Amino acid sequence: MITKTKIWLSSPHMGGNEQNYVQEAFDTNWIAPLGPNVNAFEKSIEDYLGNSLKVAALSSGTGAIHLALELLGVTKEDDVICQSFTFSASANPITYLGANPIFVDSERDTWNISPILLEKAIKDGLLNGKKPKAIIAVHLYGMPYKVDAINEIASKYDIPVIEDSAEALGSTYKNRPCSGLGTIGILSFNGNKIITTSGGGALVAKSEELKKKAVFLATQARDNAPHYEHSHIGYNYRMSNVLAGIGRGQMEVIEDRVASRRGNYDYYKSKLGQIPELEFLNEPKENRSNRWLSCILVHSYEMREKIRLTLLDEDIESRPLWKPMHLQPVFKNCKIYTDGTSEDLFQRGLCLPSGSNLQKEDLDRVIEIILKVLAL
Repeated sequence: MITKTKIWLSSPHMGGNEQNYVQEAFDTNWIAPLGPNVNAFEKSIEDYLGNSLKVAALSSGTGAIHLALELLGVTKEDDVICQSFTFSASANPITYLGANPIFVDSERDTWNISPILLEKAIKDGLLNGKKPKAIIAVHLYGMPYKVDAINEIASKYDIPVIEDSAEALGSTYKNRPCSGLGTIGILSFNGNKIITTSGGGALVAKSEELKKKAVFLATQARDNAPHYEHSHIGYNYRMSNVLAGIGRGQMEVIEDRVASRRGNYDYYKSKLGQIPELEFLNEPKENRSNRWLSCILVHSYEMREKIRLTLLDEDIESRPLWKPMHLQPVFKNCKIYTDGTSEDLFQRGLCLPSGSNLQKEDLDRVIEIILKVLAL
């Protein structure tokens, strides 16, 4: 009996040279959270992003958000506005600093932070004598948020923007790379991302000085002294030279990975796009989404679950869209500005298998099951 192989939502996909760079780390005994691979990996991302951006490779995207908040001066009891429709790693670092998350719902065009509700949240804060200290906006599933509108509001009220590009390496907004469009950008290289270092992330800065400050904090804030001297609280957030070797190999194939993910989306849409019960998230003409995950909306929660569970029965991984942060038990007491958009998307949305290593027959298996469920 032939057993069909499991289809994962978004599995790692090696490019070929990763092992060579990792072996180089072993051969030269650079088994440490610094070294040639870290420097070369940072340089490869900087070259890819362009615009004189500077990159600090870190142990996670979560750590990058934490450092970004600290670099922007966020402290205890400050208010930080955060997109509600996202993964918890966007919001958790706010609480690390004792600050207060203020959640803002999404708009329909991109599923990202709503400019209208964002400005309302800021105005309410000012009326209460408390201007938000920062804004965390997310390019969800690789789809760029409305950068110009968000930056205009942020500039109007002089509030810095942390650009959460954890899911958006390879995406562009009006031909500009995501992660360099806010005050500070962050990236993630978790195992399910478009490229991976197994676990890792990066902070994207607009100056060498800011990058150096991030690296200082990420390496336990050790002062320049012959002994261990510390004038600031620091963190252990620097990326390993071994893992950075994986990243070097991954960066060599980043455009191939983007093309494959976008190809998955195009294929799904070509086969399912004419079905009235299904909706896809369209891409504005001036932007490019890396289509990290291909997502659909169906007409009800019940249908979403029927599709998800049927796929699961066939050993195919899919996943509901992110559950909004304002619905999470851990954030139940936080202030929220919502119009119901993200709650509706969560109820009706499903992420389909989207890995860059998927074959046509894998996509066809997924499509066949969805069509069968909808026909029942």
